[in-house]
Amino acid sequence: MHLTTTSAEHRRLADAAAGSADWQRWGTYVSDRAWGTVREDYSADGSAWDYFPHEHARSRAYRWNEDGLAGFCDRDQHLCLALALWNERDTILKERLFGLSNREGNHGEDVKEYYFYLDNTPTHSYARMLYKYPQVAFPYADLVEENAHRGPDAPEYELFDAIAEAFLQNRYFDVFVEYAKGHTDDILCRIQVVNRGPEPAPIHVVPTLWYRNTWSWTHDAARHVIRADGPGARTWHPALGERFWYVQVADGTEPTLLFTENDTNTERIFGALNDSPHVKDGINDAIVSGRSTAVNGQRGSKAGAHLRAIVGAGETFTVQVRFCPRPVRAPFDGFDAIVEQRRREADEFYDHVHALDLSADERLVQRQAYAGLLWSKQFYHFDVHRWLEGDPAQPPPPAERWTGRNRDWALHFHYADVVLMPDKWEYPWHASWDLAFQVVVMAAIDPEFAKQQILLLMSPRSQHPYGTVPAFEWDFDAVNPPVIAWAAWQVYLLDRAQHDGEGDTDFLATAFDALALMLGWWVNRKDSEGAGIFGGGFLGLDNIGVFDRNRPLPTGGRLEQSDGTGWMAMFQLNMMSIALELGQVDRRYLPFVHRFGQHFAMVTNVLQRTGAGGGGLWSDDDCFYFDVIRHDSARQPLRIFSMAGLVPLFASMAIDTSLRERLPQFAPSVEDVLHSRQDLCRLFPSWVVPAPDGTRLLSVLSRERLASVLERVLDESQFLSEYGIRSLSRAHLAEPYRFDAGGEDCEVRYVPGESDGRMFGGNSNWRGPIWFPMNFLLIQSIATFSRYYGDSFTVECPTGSGRHMTLAEVADELATRATQLLVRDGAGRRAVLGGNEYMQRDPHWRDCVPFHEFFHGDTGAGLGASHQTGWTALVALLLQYRGALAFDALPAAELLAAQEVA
Repeated sequence: MHLTTTSAEHRRLADAAAGSADWQRWGTYVSDRAWGTVREDYSADGSAWDYFPHEHARSRAYRWNEDGLAGFCDRDQHLCLALALWNERDTILKERLFGLSNREGNHGEDVKEYYFYLDNTPTHSYARMLYKYPQVAFPYADLVEENAHRGPDAPEYELFDAIAEAFLQNRYFDVFVEYAKGHTDDILCRIQVVNRGPEPAPIHVVPTLWYRNTWSWTHDAARHVIRADGPGARTWHPALGERFWYVQVADGTEPTLLFTENDTNTERIFGALNDSPHVKDGINDAIVSGRSTAVNGQRGSKAGAHLRAIVGAGETFTVQVRFCPRPVRAPFDGFDAIVEQRRREADEFYDHVHALDLSADERLVQRQAYAGLLWSKQFYHFDVHRWLEGDPAQPPPPAERWTGRNRDWALHFHYADVVLMPDKWEYPWHASWDLAFQVVVMAAIDPEFAKQQILLLMSPRSQHPYGTVPAFEWDFDAVNPPVIAWAAWQVYLLDRAQHDGEGDTDFLATAFDALALMLGWWVNRKDSEGAGIFGGGFLGLDNIGVFDRNRPLPTGGRLEQSDGTGWMAMFQLNMMSIALELGQVDRRYLPFVHRFGQHFAMVTNVLQRTGAGGGGLWSDDDCFYFDVIRHDSARQPLRIFSMAGLVPLFASMAIDTSLRERLPQFAPSVEDVLHSRQDLCRLFPSWVVPAPDGTRLLSVLSRERLASVLERVLDESQFLSEYGIRSLSRAHLAEPYRFDAGGEDCEVRYVPGESDGRMFGGNSNWRGPIWFPMNFLLIQSIATFSRYYGDSFTVECPTGSGRHMTLAEVADELATRATQLLVRDGAGRRAVLGGNEYMQRDPHWRDCVPFHEFFHGDTGAGLGASHQTGWTALVALLLQYRGALAFDALPAAELLAAQEVA
């Protein structure tokens, strides 16, 4: 059966895919932060955080896209809806989330708020989030000043630290924001402000509606207007038609409408006279400062509906908003019924998504993971050429910009799309390394959008003509792990499983062409001698090495990377998998299988050769892969036991007998090559000797080496944590690795939490913490190995425990440990919440799950970005499939059975 027929939300997705109803035209596409981004930086030196700081955000019009609190907009971001709040103690309206810039934070940029994405559906027919708003003055200055005093060896100073007494007394509001769609263009928003405190407290709730500023950048551009219209407002836009906006308190009380313009307050920011008294911060000034002249009551490009209440202890103040394409005489009749219906339909949708064996808490974590992923979809607008050149109606940018950041992408890079972002506040920009993992999770609930994201990334207006893909907005040229082919293959498999085993080969073929171009770039640019040994720089693992791998070596020579070479082996196998799949419908792809096999054999030969003597990266003495410094013929391994040395495990591919039957010409061609090249037989014994069921395995590691590596990986004194696999062996705590770099003593020491140094750009944390994406890939690879070895291969897990497990059991064990970061343990605690007993126990906090960027290697406490559902949402798949993550091994019916309700 097709999942598209099993719930109302699935039917909406089917209608959207067929083009019969545009259910995804509107959604939670507004960023949480647009200030401090590269897009808004027009400085000569690229100091984005300083050029457009938080202090400017309320007063300065954005050039490229908007931000807001709990925002909603159309996919082209013509019009935005969001929320502003005021507790009568803050110095400004709370219109956006506050945090520290990279320079201000002692561990880099860091949001200093508490908010949680609780629910969302793929069509955004229902969405819900929670913002916890203190009733005391928000400690803006204290957060900045105290963090400035702390060095990288100190913990971050959080909002809870600054106003702990207020939180412990529950002096805050829980602000729940729900969106529901009456139909594709009928948007309902319900705002419920709950006073958790012991006394009545004042609150101002200001739903806002505004146009993105598209008129300040070119001459004679149209300014769009919102006008008062009876109890509400109306507007017209050529792309959206006429729209009507209604706001009221649930008891029928109407708001005071305040209008201003979404224009920069040049007087406040630049000391120049404003053309109009009504500017972007007018609503803020009218409410907070009482300046009634800062707004008018009739028209503007930005509108606010001002409502005030004294909310009693434990009571709720409810505001209703409706934004629709036609006038409605009684806009709030049946309002709550529509919201509740969409909420029930969201429940129904996720009932079909959740695996049957999940506990109630596991379902809660999985649902919030999907919610955060869906809230991370943002309108992303960036034209690099226009950004460098400047706008006709604005002063030209400094000429130095043409020699600075992203200049090589000016020819083609242009986005104005809804794109998955790593984090709506900390990383609200394009990042392909994160997106690769996001789309795989997205494919489990909205495979069409996942496929669109892959194709957008590989499109001519994104992918460089030479083949590389844009890394991340701060440096499109940076080299990230080449996981896009893996992501495309995983998306294809998950999509196929939801369509009765019928795969979208058109998608796969389109992706294949761009991926082949990308592979060519890697082969030609990152294998300097054509020997199958790859570099690449930090490759996403910022400070995992003894020195910055993204810069020339202080010792001279060049770096041969175990992770760079391992990633390329994985890339070749991903491409082989895709070519084999496409070869079943078009025989022209079969020669590519042979070509990718040649490349894979070349790289495998390097990874299997031993150390300096054999010119490889494997150490027989340590049974591990290391980076190597090469000076002419001299080679020096860097004996660091890190995640970089585990990447070669990711290069594994199992082929069962059914594929050999569907492609009868495939197996003989491979075997002919092996027969003529006995050296290749030694490289691939698990291919030459099939498993009892006929399965064959392509892998970089032999059985013996796999056992040796896993012995170290599963050792709790080294890589294995209670919560997954650490990025650096804990053995380096007592025995740091030291290296003499031209007289400078460099050291790599196990640091389980936040980095205690800033030598790699600020927020670098790969010397011990647990990272979800690498754990996911490792678990998936072990599951693939288990398909070949079955029950014949067992290892001690944990090492030294006397308890032996099959590889399938090891994969399941690691998946369980990783999910324990977020799921409650037997004592009711979530490791992610760390030692904050208030959050662990309070009923209004304990079930609000933050999805952190990474996790403490010993305690599992959440660290880094607090809403990194860019890749921590992978927990949803770990919960769904446990250790059975080799999706190509599971028939469609089995995947469907894991998702369907009896």
